[in-house]
Amino acid sequence: MENKLMYVEDQDGKEVEMEILFTFDKEEKKYVVFRKNEDESEEIFASCYDDEGNLSPIDSGEEWAMIEEVLGAFIEDGESE
Repeated sequence: MENKLMYVEDQDGKEVEMEILFTFDKEEKKYVVFRKNEDESEEIFASCYDDEGNLSPIDSGEEWAMIEEVLGAFIEDGESE
């Protein structure tokens, strides 16, 4: 799979390169799951995004639970390949 990259601004206003793991739609919202590119830590991030590619934070614990479930399925699929 070819890496898909995006750039986000960190707390210091510095652009950070991120690798997009996958995107998905759920209940009329679009989500992107990503991690720092070339980072050995396993920290994973998620955000909502709009048609222009603008990111917005995840609003609720219910959304986080749904994202964790989707992420678990993504990881299981990757391990079985």
